[in-house]
Amino acid sequence: MRVFVTGASGFIGSAVVQELLGAGHQVLGLARSEESAQALRAAGAEAHMGSLDDLDSLRRGAAAADGVIHLAYNHNFVEYEAAGQTDRHAIEALGGALAGSDRPLVVTAGLAGFNLGRPVTEDDGPAESPRMSEDAALALAAQGMRASVVRLAPSVHDRGDHGFVPTLINIAREKGVAAYMGDGRNRWPAVHRLDAARLFRLALEQGTAGARYHGAADDGTPMHDIAAVIGRHLHLPVVSKTPEEAADHFGWMARFVGLDMPASSALTQQRLGWQPTQPDLLADLEQGDYFGK
Repeated sequence: MRVFVTGASGFIGSAVVQELLGAGHQVLGLARSEESAQALRAAGAEAHMGSLDDLDSLRRGAAAADGVIHLAYNHNFVEYEAAGQTDRHAIEALGGALAGSDRPLVVTAGLAGFNLGRPVTEDDGPAESPRMSEDAALALAAQGMRASVVRLAPSVHDRGDHGFVPTLINIAREKGVAAYMGDGRNRWPAVHRLDAARLFRLALEQGTAGARYHGAADDGTPMHDIAAVIGRHLHLPVVSKTPEEAADHFGWMARFVGLDMPASSALTQQRLGWQPTQPDLLADLEQGDYFGK
């Protein structure tokens, strides 16, 4: 299968490219710059110049492929609405190029924002969130397209991670303490990026229209445990912050650190035969790469 991958040169996308190539697929990767294009070619993929804002480039890339994995996203934590609208338009453009065929489209969404008081499952509808990716994909599925969704855990970890956990580590270094909010029992699901890459391939190959799959290797790691590992490796005290103190301590991350986001991937494992095999988040942190060791 020739697969068009957006976000192909990113942290997760580069792993997806290798997973696809290793399974015998060809990859056409979206590249915003010549540097990204060179990285894709060096990895064994073809490069397709364009961006999320260039809808014509997305349509051309999808039209030239047997299937699409959409990973690119503008992670603007200030202008959520604008980022969501950009992603929705991109998904609609990709879907338009695949309309009238059985070619699969796999769209990336997230596992944050459900707040159900229990682990969210694949059968739970979309969370109320400014990110419109899931709604856009499911709308395409309702039109008869083979569009499915992979909901990723808030922490996708491995060497090279620049997401939430490295941000917590940098905050701890700056503030001199490793912190959590309240009692720290709120949970963050996580998944290793190599496990996530395999999930995207399986969703592409086997996914059904309108299906939701969960990229979470565990129900969730307590925030206190994450802070404890950070404190131990940085030789810093581990402390609790009240919600009132959190904004000053965590900055933009304050809106996330207190969230309880447990999630189950049991149905994904059953339906796709996906089994996480890589180290979990705490084991990955203990290896020391996150701390420059």
